[in-house]
Amino acid sequence: MEDLFAHLLALTSYISRQFIRFVEDLVSRDVYICSQDARVSSSGQCFRYLGSSISQSILHNCPTVPKPSNAGGSLQARERRVSDLKEQLPVNCSEVVETCQSRWSGPFLFQGFILPIFGLRLAWRLAITCWKSFFLHIRHVQIRVCSFISRVQRTLHGSSSEIGWLQRAPGVPHVKDGTTRFMELLDGIRNGEHTLPNSFVYLLIPGLFSNHSPLYFVSTKRFFSKMGLACHIAKIHSEASVEHNAWELKQYIEELYWGSGKRILLLGHSKGGVDAAAALSIYWSALEDKVAGLALVQSPYGGTPIASDILREGQIADKEARRIMELLICTLIKGDIRALEDLTYEKRKEFIMKHKLPEQVPLVSFHSEASVAPGVLAMMSHIGHAELPWFPFASFGGEESNCVPMSHKVPVLIPLAAAMAVSALHLQLRYGEKSDGLVTRSDAEVPGSVVVRPERKLNHAWMVYSSQKKDPYEPDAREVCEALLTLLVEIGK
Repeated sequence: MEDLFAHLLALTSYISRQFIRFVEDLVSRDVYICSQDARVSSSGQCFRYLGSSISQSILHNCPTVPKPSNAGGSLQARERRVSDLKEQLPVNCSEVVETCQSRWSGPFLFQGFILPIFGLRLAWRLAITCWKSFFLHIRHVQIRVCSFISRVQRTLHGSSSEIGWLQRAPGVPHVKDGTTRFMELLDGIRNGEHTLPNSFVYLLIPGLFSNHSPLYFVSTKRFFSKMGLACHIAKIHSEASVEHNAWELKQYIEELYWGSGKRILLLGHSKGGVDAAAALSIYWSALEDKVAGLALVQSPYGGTPIASDILREGQIADKEARRIMELLICTLIKGDIRALEDLTYEKRKEFIMKHKLPEQVPLVSFHSEASVAPGVLAMMSHIGHAELPWFPFASFGGEESNCVPMSHKVPVLIPLAAAMAVSALHLQLRYGEKSDGLVTRSDAEVPGSVVVRPERKLNHAWMVYSSQKKDPYEPDAREVCEALLTLLVEIGK
């Protein structure tokens, strides 16, 4: 029993000495590296070799059966281990080993201090780690706050610096005011003076969402046909991109020209004017002898703040707004989100700088201002038309009975005037700009064109839908279109 206790005591003493010696070697290595870093910085490989050799030596020399030994024996063993390492190390590391041997000559120096030093080291590293985590968290919060502030500022700023950018661009040709001449022609048309020549084909180009408005430009086409004029409505995908519609219009113009032998006069409303201008800008070499002029009616040639404010990146709820528009345009009406993107200021700047309108083509720009009177805000003054789905009805014309599909168009009250008035009031209060509800007056003026600025209050949808209460003393959309094309013919001469 006494031998057993003696062996346990010896084993405990040996494990304690080995642990203290191991920690001493680690601390001595770190202290020496810190003190001699500037002197032997090029010998980093040597230090790593020294630390690994010490660790391997400790594990290799650890006996399987513990034997009691005194402090002196332990010192002698450590001296022998260091001398063996000196023989294995390169020459430039001998000074390191000698310094370690001279400074840490015995275990009595560290047995009382090694644990406090190790604790201070651990506490210092923990403190440094905590401070780094704290500062990283503060930095993350600061980045998020700055991002939120930037989004708020971008949202509040909106399109303030972009409205009318085209008029301020350097080297842009000036516009010419043709309002007076336009009013003279309009008065003559209302008095029965129709001077549009039959030597042209008149192509009407509808704007955005025209595929869902079956009566878009229909009354104007009938009005022209009654005068014996060749008039067509371009059958394009209104919810497609500008470049796609430009290609479609190019094909359409060439078909009309080769089929009739007459040059084409274009009149585009809203996005239709932008599509027509894009066709002339991109394919002018093929259309130069086929197109006689272009009239842009309430077209956002420079862009529109409505589209930019909805799709601008970096503002509050920008991703949510884009998802909503993609749901409406792409999913519900099977269109392309680029149809709206191409009307933003960013896309219009990119396109106009890349594709400029030719100087030879006659141009007319027409823009108006919507009324924001309280009476307009509260009324529903315009009507649209919805087509009911067809049902098979039996037709008894004789012995055989046939099923004839029938459909019916019914008028639907739409508060377009009120919606345009609210939008125009919003743009006026936010940006101080006059508009027709969707397009500001400055963005609708094409550089180098003859501009028509009527004093009458007309919203953006006035050219498309007829009013429920038509004023006999005011010209309608058909007469305005005729006056614009008549002015375009005069400019071409």
